[in-house]
Amino acid sequence: MNIREHYEQLEQQILSPYAVKSAESKGRKCEEEKDPIRTEFQRDRDRIVHTKAFRRLKHKTQVFIDPEEDHYRTRLTHTLEVSQIARTIARALRLNEDLTEAIALGHDLGHTPFGHVGETALDEVLREFVPDARFHHAEQSLRVVDHIENKGKGLNLTWEVRNGILHHSKGKEDLGIDLRGPATLEGKVVRIADRIAYINHDIDDSIRAGLISDSDLPEECTKVLGHRYSERIASMVMDVVTASAGRNSISISESHRHAMNCLKDFLFERVYGVDHHGIVELREAGEKLKELFRYYMSHPEELSGASGEDLADIPTRARAACDFIAGMTDRYAQRAFKLLAGNS
Repeated sequence: MNIREHYEQLEQQILSPYAVKSAESKGRKCEEEKDPIRTEFQRDRDRIVHTKAFRRLKHKTQVFIDPEEDHYRTRLTHTLEVSQIARTIARALRLNEDLTEAIALGHDLGHTPFGHVGETALDEVLREFVPDARFHHAEQSLRVVDHIENKGKGLNLTWEVRNGILHHSKGKEDLGIDLRGPATLEGKVVRIADRIAYINHDIDDSIRAGLISDSDLPEECTKVLGHRYSERIASMVMDVVTASAGRNSISISESHRHAMNCLKDFLFERVYGVDHHGIVELREAGEKLKELFRYYMSHPEELSGASGEDLADIPTRARAACDFIAGMTDRYAQRAFKLLAGNS
């Protein structure tokens, strides 16, 4: 028995009956010889961490664009916080921690520069050329691991990781009692960990930026979750674990569901939707992304990495432009804006 087989045996003994066992994965699109040391989900995690897309997350906006201060979150630190929270919940519930970690580390690989403002801009400008098409970062994340990384060959990840990446996002939707979307409990854990992470770190960054203070947080939320950053995360994690223990579902209590939705709505009203300096800069960057997209649609020869495709077809060209722009870091996009301005 090799190391992987021994670990797979331990999973059968230790993990919850509701957890996904590595040896029972639905597999990969292209069958591969198994690794003697790592389980299937451990291999997926490692493949994701070594991608170019993962490394680029360090220069992609979470909420505040190109902050001068060093302690604001980026898309990479957001991803790491989601992974940490999700692993804590998965371990407490005896779910597959490796599967959970792989989904969490891969969930935002397809995110655009300039955060959700960039995502909205790319979605809107795409439909100028292909009215029935949509751009969503979760679908793009799956596209990254399936088609873009590894020189266009993709990573050949397991079905469970791919499903979790595709279905991780909730957008502005309120959390329900049972978290729908992913097919596995591990994927559902990442889905709620994503919400826990961004609610708390966006509050923390907004306080750091002077947009809000602790006293601005709705009392109905802090009464349930606590006033301090660490208290709120601990309260949310404990509630998910308590509500989900021994069940074939991932749930939260009604009181915590209401408090989390309340904080989410507070952020959309007081931070994301307000014309402060950082948000104005993001909106301007979003408009420039649209200009960049239109430029590439007129100059397909400048679409890096798409030389093997027939870009005479408008939908194919638009997809190539989405792939190129979504893969940019903030600073790469800003350099592209300057070149575009010089060409106009």
